[in-house]
Amino acid sequence: MSLFKDIRDFFVVGYAHDMFDDEEFCLLYDFNQSKNPDFPYNSYASFDLGEMDPAECCTEFRVEKWHIPLLADRLQIPPTFQCPQRSICDGIEGLCMLLKRLAYPCRYSDMVHRFARPVLSMITNTVLDYVYDRHGHRLTQWNNQVMDPNHLQQYADVISAKGSPLDNCFGFVDGTVRPISRPGQHQRAVYNVHKRVHALKFQSVALPNGLIGNLYGPIGNNNYNNVWNYLCMVVTSV
Repeated sequence: MSLFKDIRDFFVVGYAHDMFDDEEFCLLYDFNQSKNPDFPYNSYASFDLGEMDPAECCTEFRVEKWHIPLLADRLQIPPTFQCPQRSICDGIEGLCMLLKRLAYPCRYSDMVHRFARPVLSMITNTVLDYVYDRHGHRLTQWNNQVMDPNHLQQYADVISAKGSPLDNCFGFVDGTVRPISRPGQHQRAVYNVHKRVHALKFQSVALPNGLIGNLYGPIGNNNYNNVWNYLCMVVTSV
């Protein structure tokens, strides 16, 4: 962004000194316009976690202020992140960018006043890729531990002890509807009549310990056969 601005400033100075005629100046100036909004990044203070109020930190990141260094340690966040175009970002700042982005749906423009950087999307994606590459196996390879026979028996015992008439129930089928933008094609397949929105459905098995033991989706709102096949798959797999 600053490079485009410097080039445009050069053309303005050159035009004032008769280095370009009117047509050349207009052509060069328009050609070097950035497609991104020109936010006043320099008008905001650089990010400093130490200066943030704890309540403000919890609201924006959904994490207590004193938890962020602990989270960075557990996630093995490096001291700095380097983006593909060589931008450098502090590790804690990059983690806070990711937390801010994931805490609640927001645009990158909503984060400018907090982080005062022109490459927020690139830094956020770099941190996200790092966390997934290093810890993704915790999401993709944990079912063998959570859903093994010993744990399934524990879940069934706990549910039975709470008054369930079944002694072999280990979880509960749950579903959620996630609204999406209206697609250009196949609108009927994803339109939810009950919620009156276009959406995707996810079906899951919730365990007594609060974890999701199995997740299936997304599926269209009218594809009940897939849901039935999913339930049969869960029962037969355990």
